[in-house]
Amino acid sequence: MTISAPQRPPPLQTGSTPPASTHKSQIREKVWEELRHVAIPDSRFDHDYSSFICDFVGSNDAGRHLINLDCYMTAETIFIAPDNCLQELRCQALKDGKIVICTTYGIRRGFFLLNPKEIPERKWEVASYLDGMERYGRHVTLTAIRSEGLRIPLMVTGTGAINYKGLRFGKGHGFFDLEWGMLYSIGAVNKDTKIIALVHECQVLEEEFKGDQWDTGCDYVITNKRVITVAGAAKPGYGIIWDKLDRGMLEDIESLRELKNIISPPELKSPQEHMDFSEEARLYMDYASFDF
Repeated sequence: MTISAPQRPPPLQTGSTPPASTHKSQIREKVWEELRHVAIPDSRFDHDYSSFICDFVGSNDAGRHLINLDCYMTAETIFIAPDNCLQELRCQALKDGKIVICTTYGIRRGFFLLNPKEIPERKWEVASYLDGMERYGRHVTLTAIRSEGLRIPLMVTGTGAINYKGLRFGKGHGFFDLEWGMLYSIGAVNKDTKIIALVHECQVLEEEFKGDQWDTGCDYVITNKRVITVAGAAKPGYGIIWDKLDRGMLEDIESLRELKNIISPPELKSPQEHMDFSEEARLYMDYASFDF
């Protein structure tokens, strides 16, 4: 499907931007000003990029670059984030016979598994949309992902801004970092899992980003024009940092409550400065890296 750029980009909407550091906010707003010229407005959120990761003109070109990578071709199971720019990729992955794991919006209803063998072929495209995913996919708990022995060698996400070191700033809610943390905690992903960000060229910046210890770096940055390979992408070697969750997240996200029950005790506290973990955190990391 060919998508044309909006004729007149509307004024940038930032009224519901969540709390974030000044640095991250400035980076996001810088990119959002450029992105609105190529972004496809959402049917619900329009151009409020603090509420969703938008599709953009050329996302299908970026998708074609992605499916030619070895890490895509060899992966049997792929986590693909519920971002607008990844809908066509979710559909293509089903056509390629891959199992797709995706979360619902805001992770509020957890994880869904799309298996092309369990979905009629004529419904693959419908299933690649978030509403269709919940109709034709299978809801899976973290316990089910672990008990079924699912391993995820590739994760794909959209984002707000990203630099050449693979450090990404999304909407500001930290959902992808939570998804990584939960899947890492149950052994479904590890530091060998490849992470890809699919973005428009205007979202790639040369400047340094000041990230947090839980920010999940990307091995590849794929745009509508090129593939950027990142050496030594930084990925957290632990699960959820419970006392750093935003207020209300534990109440809103059932998967977090499930994980807390799985791993409690012990709980992971905030990493100390320079990643000098407490003994309690080290015990948790040993648990999280256990091969279930």
